[in-house]
Amino acid sequence: MFNQVELGFAMDELEPHIDKLTIETHYGKHHAAYTKMFNELAEKAGAADKDAAEILGSLDSISDETLRKGLRNQGGGYYNHNLYFSTLSPKPAKAPTGKLLEKINEAFGSLDEVKDKLSKAAIGQFGSGWSFLSADKEGNLFVTASPNQDNPISEGTGRTPILALDVWEHAYYLKYKNLRADYVKEFWEVLDWKKVEELYEKR
Repeated sequence: MFNQVELGFAMDELEPHIDKLTIETHYGKHHAAYTKMFNELAEKAGAADKDAAEILGSLDSISDETLRKGLRNQGGGYYNHNLYFSTLSPKPAKAPTGKLLEKINEAFGSLDEVKDKLSKAAIGQFGSGWSFLSADKEGNLFVTASPNQDNPISEGTGRTPILALDVWEHAYYLKYKNLRADYVKEFWEVLDWKKVEELYEKR
């Protein structure tokens, strides 16, 4: 059974950057719905015993087009939100260390530069979607944007997302309305780079 990641903070602890009502709605309703639907579809597909990433990485093996599409959307929603919420903190580490920082400097020049690239990818995403920082098996880093609930796994890149910036309207509209860029700027105030670093090391 697939479960929502447990929040490492109270619903109001990310304020003023992300408000309590948004967390309640985003986590308690949207993410919960993706999780419920993904469990139902995975059961129907006979894949409930598999890892979510394994399911998303082998969608082509699902012959039923409707079921395949459902797993991509609901499974992506489950996976992406688990990643997103797991990296938020009211007392975040504002920078990574060790190998991740080395790789960021090597690939992008600086931490500020990778944040800028991720922000631009998120702000420039047409409609709903995400920007991701992902790593391949060799530890190389990539910044990409994905529509809807897609991610580098379901897109067949072979890369593992380690940071997800959600720009679906439900992630920010209650507080920021149409000012997506304002939300993206505040996202960096609650992103815990220590968590991102842990995910990089586990990939």
